Formats: sequence, structure tokens, C-alpha cells
Amino acid sequence: MSKPERIQGVRGMNDVLPADEALWSRFEAAVASCMRAYGYQRIRTPIVEHTRLFVRGIGEVTDIVEKEMYSFTDSLNGEQLTLRPESTAGVVRSVIEHNLLYDGPKRLWYTGPMFRHERPQKGRYRQFHQVGAEAMGMPGPDADAEVILLCQRLWDDLGLTGVKLEINTLGQADERRAHRAALIAHFEANIDSLDEEARRRLHSNPLRILDTKNPAMQAVAESAPKLIDFLGEASLAHFEGLQALLRAQNIPARINPRLVRGLDYYNLSVFEWVADGLTLCGGGRYDPLIEMLGGRPAPACGFGIGVERVLELMRAQAVDLDTGGCDVYIVHQGEGVLEAAFQAAERLRDAGLDVILHGGGGGFKAQFKRADASGAFAAVVLGEDEVRAGQATVKWLREPAGAPGEGRQQRVALEALGSVITDALVAGDDTI
Repeated sequence: MSKPERIQGVRGMNDVLPADEALWSRFEAAVASCMRAYGYQRIRTPIVEHTRLFVRGIGEVTDIVEKEMYSFTDSLNGEQLTLRPESTAGVVRSVIEHNLLYDGPKRLWYTGPMFRHERPQKGRYRQFHQVGAEAMGMPGPDADAEVILLCQRLWDDLGLTGVKLEINTLGQADERRAHRAALIAHFEANIDSLDEEARRRLHSNPLRILDTKNPAMQAVAESAPKLIDFLGEASLAHFEGLQALLRAQNIPARINPRLVRGLDYYNLSVFEWVADGLTLCGGGRYDPLIEMLGGRPAPACGFGIGVERVLELMRAQAVDLDTGGCDVYIVHQGEGVLEAAFQAAERLRDAGLDVILHGGGGGFKAQFKRADASGAFAAVVLGEDEVRAGQATVKWLREPAGAPGEGRQQRVALEALGSVITDALVAGDDTI
């Protein structure tokens, strides 16, 4: 009989293994704390949406829609569906569908997997994760400043350094149209300097040419007309208002006139947080989107954080992690002992302790190796002698509450086991 074929995971869609859980948990806890601090409520939207949501919201001529979306036809009803490549469009769809703005502005946040069919590389995968926040119904630069400050607080809470803010303004649609015409004229006059990708984008999305990474095109991109020269009084006032609020909070920001967002729905303020040459977070204002998707016109702004990229930076900067294991590891061996071990484990859990009950057999020596590797403060030992006496042996593997006691052990009545261990962990070794 031939050996069954081993099935590998899909390229670019990675498993998150238990060894990485402390890193993910540290990040997720910091995110949840920051969102609470700013009054953002969590919203959960489906992974699958109608394809037309993204075509209309993101734009038909973007790389995401043209080349990267995982789209398919539902064989049961013929609907055109897509795995979400980003979450803002889905959140806006939900806000419109459930009329969430009926009683005023909303602060919402989300987290979860997104899907784009692109070449996997460090920090960029086909299934990747994003955290985002959306402030809806607030038109002023104060909302833009708030989402930026939220990001700064997150970097500070994670202990990350070297994360720098870049900002720009895209103005309003009529201002961008005038700038777009000037851009096209500029690039047409320098057509010989454009690569194949830039020529393809010339008439469909010339703003993206400004964001080129091709060294041979840097000069022509640098000399292109600047959008800020086409802005009216209101757009300039909004941008200056954002800068004033950031200065007042001592948030340094570099104005990058070549900073554009790749999605069609952005206007006015845009920003990115960058570190080590990678963009960790991008966002800005997207006032047109709610109306574009069928809702009543309402202003909005927000951001999306690439989780895997932030985790890579956390690894590189050795961010402190809570790698503590369980509180108690139960070691057991002997005839009729397993039932008592289960009973002890459940009563310890009733006392609020995290407990691992040894499984898989093995002698006491092998079990104690597992107990030590688990990170537990204490090993509870149950053998035939202990069970007959209605007792257990508690061996301290680490110092509870920082007090001396590692290596000490004592016999404890089974009914007192939970209180003895919890008291020791709270008060230190003085209680035993």
C-alpha cells in the first residue's frame, strides 16, 4: 500500500503555531487596550462579500481588483463573491445596511484575515491579517489626528522604536482632477523615462506612478507637478489643522508629497507609519466612500495595520512578552490515581488556576521534565500513597510571588490544595 501524500498548506497562507502565540497575544492585547482607551467599538464583518462591493469601493483600475482578488462564482446560486482584500469597504457596507450612523458618529475597529493573490515575501502574504479603525461621521482634522494618536499610543504600548509618521493631503476630487491632468501631461512629455507598468497606469491611475520604486523613474517622479499646488483654501486649512493638532501633541510628522494611497476612495489627509523601510500602517480620510456604496453622504477616516509586519518588528526589537505557562502541572502515576488526578485538576481550576494534567504516560522523572518545561510554578504530585492518604505533594518549581521557595515541597490535604497554592502565588512563600 502506497504511503498517503502529505498535503502542504497553501503557499502564502501560513499557520500561526503555538510558539508564536505569546507574540500575537501581546499585540492583540495592546490593540484592544488602545481601542478601548479611545472609545472604539469592535465590529466583525464576513470574510466573503459580493465582488461588486470591492470593484465599486476600491476601483476597477487598481492592482487589487485587476490582479489580486480571490473571486469566485457561488455554484449554488451564481453569485460573484470575493474573499475580502481589505476591510474598510465591508465595514462601510455594514454601517449602511444597519443604519449605524442614525444616532450620530461612530468609532469602530476590526481585526482579521484578508486575502490578496500576490507574491509572498517577508511581512506580505496571500492570507494576511489587519487591524483597523474607522471614525465615521466626523468631518474635521480632529478625527484624522485622533486615529494617528491612537497608532502612536499602540507603538508606545508595544515598546516599538523607530516608527516614523509620514503625511500628505490628496485634496478633493475637483482638485485631484486638475492635478491628474497636469500629471498626465508631465508623464506624456517624459514617456521615454516610464517603465511598462507606469505606461499602463498613465491614463488609468497616474497618481500611483508617483509611488514608483523603480530607481530609473525617481527623477521624473520627483519633478512631477505637486498636488498641494492645486489645493483650494478649504483643503489647505484641513491639512494645516491636522498638522497643528499633531504639533500640539508632540507627534513629529514628515510631509511626503509623493505619499498616495492605492485605493480610489481617499481624499484630504493620508498618512503612513513606516519602520525599517516597511509600511506598517496606512490610512487617511475617505469622505466619498459611504455615498459611493449607496449610503447617505457622511465623512469618515481610518487606518489599516499590517499585523505580520508589526510582529516582525516586535521580533526584531525583542519586545517583552509574557511567556509564562500554566500555574500548576499535575504529575501522577499508579493504580487508581488517574481519577483522583482529574478531580484535583478540576478543583484547582475552580480556584482560578491554570492547570495541565500530564498525559501520555511515563515515569515520574519524565513527567517532572515536562512539568518544568511547562513554566508552571508548582507541580502537584499524586501517587498511590498520596491518594490513600487523601493528600498531594506540592513541589515548587519556581519562586511564587518572587519569594524564596524554589525546590521546596510539602504534603497538603486534597481539599486544601487550591487555597494553599493560590495563597502562595498571591502572598509569596511566607504562607507555606
